[in-house]
Amino acid sequence: MLVVLRSVEATGRYESARRMRSVLSRVFRYAIATTRAETDPARDLRGALIVPKAKHLAAITTPKGAGELMRAIEGYTGHAITLFGLRLSAHLFVRPGELRQAEWSEFDFDRSVWNIPEQKMKMRRPHRVPLSTQVAALLEQLWELTGTGRYCFPSFRSPLRPMSENTVNAALRALGFSQAEMTAHGFRAMAATLLNETGKFNPDAIERQLAHMETNAIRRAYTRGEYWDERVRMMQYWSDQLDEMRDGARVLKPNFRRA
Repeated sequence: MLVVLRSVEATGRYESARRMRSVLSRVFRYAIATTRAETDPARDLRGALIVPKAKHLAAITTPKGAGELMRAIEGYTGHAITLFGLRLSAHLFVRPGELRQAEWSEFDFDRSVWNIPEQKMKMRRPHRVPLSTQVAALLEQLWELTGTGRYCFPSFRSPLRPMSENTVNAALRALGFSQAEMTAHGFRAMAATLLNETGKFNPDAIERQLAHMETNAIRRAYTRGEYWDERVRMMQYWSDQLDEMRDGARVLKPNFRRA
């Protein structure tokens, strides 16, 4: 196994080699559970591979920059479904894959919540996203375009598949934002940075809304709360702030530091 993994690693694909080792380990763990094997040899190779360097994806993190971005989005002249993808990326700040794979059946509009099943989440835990009044209105408009199908953002080639993972990034490039300035994933960093800077919300509530898992086991044991009510208020606040920044408000309240 090490020879095979090292051959992949030698091509510079460190993350691929790491994932291959993880898949092999899952296979052996299943084999142990079904009495086909007694040990997981892939587990012992964890420290033998090169750890890929973390990549920090580009993001706009100032109120001024966010306002310019939101105004640019409103001027987008491409496909209408892509425009909604851009808008909702900003308001919801979920992972790009979670947004493009969103299904209409996951939305509870009576309770104003989007219930994302665990199989679609990075941490394999179900996640809830409160819907602001602005998001509900956007989804109502999007329903007119795609509501008869399974996906909120269907592929342009087939309604049976979700939108391409490159669609939102391509739209950002068309708007003039380079890969070094803003990415689809960057909407998460933009929201996290500006919400934390307000000082209005518990950092743990922001982390819960980002669907991040606390890495410290002891701290995780003491932060099991979902902060749901605070997250509902926070998501409405964020949508209001996006509208205010988009409209070019000269005074952004003392919530945000100036760019």
